[in-house]
Amino acid sequence: MKNVIYLLSGVMILLCAQACQDKKSKNYNQGQDEQEGVVFIKSGIEGGLTEIKASGLAITNSNNQKVIDLAKMMIDDHTKTGEELKQLETDKKITETDTINSAHQQMINDLSKKSGKAFDKMYLQMMVADHEEAVKLFTNASSNSDNKIKKVASQNLPTIKIHLDSANAICIALK
Repeated sequence: MKNVIYLLSGVMILLCAQACQDKKSKNYNQGQDEQEGVVFIKSGIEGGLTEIKASGLAITNSNNQKVIDLAKMMIDDHTKTGEELKQLETDKKITETDTINSAHQQMINDLSKKSGKAFDKMYLQMMVADHEEAVKLFTNASSNSDNKIKKVASQNLPTIKIHLDSANAICIALK
């Protein structure tokens, strides 16, 4: 009888320890998911602001109608996506993102010094590189546990892929 009591006590201790371990793991994953959500929102907003600034330059500095049309599409789509991300930022009480980072600002500064085909080439290369990163960012966020983040990421991912494909196609055609 003593052995049965010891055995049951041991099983109970193991079950309690396992339950605590499961809870700790879930809390860690939830915290990590929340942190990734914040990174997605802030990076998405900052990237969109960069695309809008660069595309504004493209509208005024490019002589290529395809580049200008792409830039107009970028401004329209990134403005819409930016509004959705800003709403998430407000809902989640995240510090407002309203500037671009220094690396992107330097790219904008360099771009503003270019003209003609050199401008178009640099702008398109920037759009391709930035949208490759955006596809990764939005793909990861589309599996976030937060339904609002998942929805914004999933709904905007096809548009970002279109931007990437369009920028690639125009870039190839310029060569």
